[in-house]
Amino acid sequence: MPRMATFVHLTPAANAPGIRRSGIRAARSGARGVYCFPVLPSYTLTHQWLRELARFGHRGPMTAVHLRLDDAEPVLVGHYGDRPRADTAAGAVRRIAALADPRGWEVFVPRAVAAREVRAVRAVPQGVGWRYRPDAHGRRPCTCFGCRERGGYGARRLRERLPHPVDGPAPPPRVLLARIAAAGDPGDPAELRAALHWFGLRRRGPLPELARLAAHPDAGVREDLVWAVGHWTTPGVPALLDTLAADPDPDVRDAVAALRDPA
Repeated sequence: MPRMATFVHLTPAANAPGIRRSGIRAARSGARGVYCFPVLPSYTLTHQWLRELARFGHRGPMTAVHLRLDDAEPVLVGHYGDRPRADTAAGAVRRIAALADPRGWEVFVPRAVAAREVRAVRAVPQGVGWRYRPDAHGRRPCTCFGCRERGGYGARRLRERLPHPVDGPAPPPRVLLARIAAAGDPGDPAELRAALHWFGLRRRGPLPELARLAAHPDAGVREDLVWAVGHWTTPGVPALLDTLAADPDPDVRDAVAALRDPA
């Protein structure tokens, strides 16, 4: 009889009936497969990913799916911040169990998990594990565009309390327009480009007040205008981009082309 390694896969409880019936489907995350973690003597370490996974739009409680794989099953194992290494299921268990701190490690099974490999579906306390990253508690959170959690609980208040020097939140439009007016006519390029950076973080904006910058003598200002308003849903943006698409500077024309054809 083959030797088996035991893992736990965390998923919304709403998926439990389908998993009992058909197993765990291979979700796409770069490659198709199933993420899991070895069942260790420590209950907290075994279920360490629960709070972090629960942040990503799951409704309702999470549940733990216990599965058993043949010891020789090919898997990938590694820390979430590093490139995973190929191993077997048994080798992954040994590798993680031997670590002084296995937080943040994960195992990836590059296929679906069949219903016959699911051994149990169990409720689990919803407060287990870390969020954001191991040892994040007590550290000043980063509010840059890459780290912040859009729409998360308290996310807007956190950004207002700890504004990021590059990623905002942006000053109100009236403040930015006042800065543009104070920059003069045609306006200091550095001041204008700084204001356009903040406008670029918005979804809509005062396009008529900014459209005059399409004739600014500094090509850098005109290029930044493209990136600032190109994704806005404000009426008039396509017409302004048509004007900038015929700009004498190639960098400005390339910016318009890149926005209209990202591929």
